[in-house]
Amino acid sequence: MEYIIDGIIQGVMQTTLLEWTAVIFGIASVVCSMRENIWVYPTGIVSVVIYVYLAFQYKLYADMGVNAYYFIMSLYGWYYWTNTDSAKRDQVPITLNSMREHGYTLLLLLTSFSLLAAVLINFTDSDVPYWDASTTSFAIVGMWLMARKKLENWIAWIITDLLSIPLYFYKGLVLTSFQFLVFTVLATMGYFVWKKSYAKQQQLAAT
Repeated sequence: MEYIIDGIIQGVMQTTLLEWTAVIFGIASVVCSMRENIWVYPTGIVSVVIYVYLAFQYKLYADMGVNAYYFIMSLYGWYYWTNTDSAKRDQVPITLNSMREHGYTLLLLLTSFSLLAAVLINFTDSDVPYWDASTTSFAIVGMWLMARKKLENWIAWIITDLLSIPLYFYKGLVLTSFQFLVFTVLATMGYFVWKKSYAKQQQLAAT
């Protein structure tokens, strides 16, 4: 325990302004997402651009790639969330995956993991290929589901965050590791906030 505390203190002291900026905007993005606030995307874009650079510096190549993917999906999600034909709402509603969409989600997860693991093992000097591929594949799924405003996105994010906490600590990015601990709490809260919002939507639709 003392080792972990000392590591956190040392890591915070060594944290660069760039990483602090990424952490702050990343947390702001998650909070905005919880509140269904469209600022989830502008704040998220700032964070992911910084993390593309940081992931490259620390040889987390799959994570670098997923942050580039986040950037693209943030633009798509920004468009999708606000692309509503209803004059009564400024965003599309929260929805659940259908059985078919669950199948597509599982296929996306398994395909992305297999491809990423193969690339990391055969074409990079990554020392944590399966770990990196696991966090990345769940994050790919989470970002896709969030862009489509699916309640299940929070489950994917919780798994991503739980896997990322020890990964970033191992890599020496202690503040980022702590950020993922905060993300785990926020993602859990986000799931229940969205679940409540979804239930309210269903009640209104039934009246």
